[in-house]
Amino acid sequence: MEKVAIFVDVQNIYYTVKEKYHCNFDYNAFWAEVSQGREIIAAYAYAIHKGDEKQRQFQNILRGIGFEVKLKPFIQRCDGSAKGDWDVGITIDILEHAPDADRIILLSGDGDFDLLVDKVQTKYNTTVEVYGVPGLTATSLINTAQHYREIENTLLLGR
Repeated sequence: MEKVAIFVDVQNIYYTVKEKYHCNFDYNAFWAEVSQGREIIAAYAYAIHKGDEKQRQFQNILRGIGFEVKLKPFIQRCDGSAKGDWDVGITIDILEHAPDADRIILLSGDGDFDLLVDKVQTKYNTTVEVYGVPGLTATSLINTAQHYREIENTLLLGR
């Protein structure tokens, strides 16, 4: 059975799905799709913690599905901009799990991950599959990954 490790850039998926489709990503449908006939050895969802009840409920749903939810505090800067970037944390976790996984599944459209994807595929000979929103996923990430899966209707809530 293929061993799979899953890494979800929650903010990236939330905002790109909202922008393109005006709805939400269906984590249950995603889990059903990627777990069929596979052994999930790790599943992480990286999110920002703002402390509101709706967000806590969402995080509990993710935990119920099977994700370990990793939270980073929401930081509001003096100039009004916000920070809550998980790129380094996701990178460290992927590099940690790559030697034990047959396939890494990354949900993000962030082109900063293209170097990571290339490294995992060449150094560990691990297949990398990227899920991203068409038109909002970096071309460099799509071109680097061995497999690219467009987030579309079957993975959307309320469509």
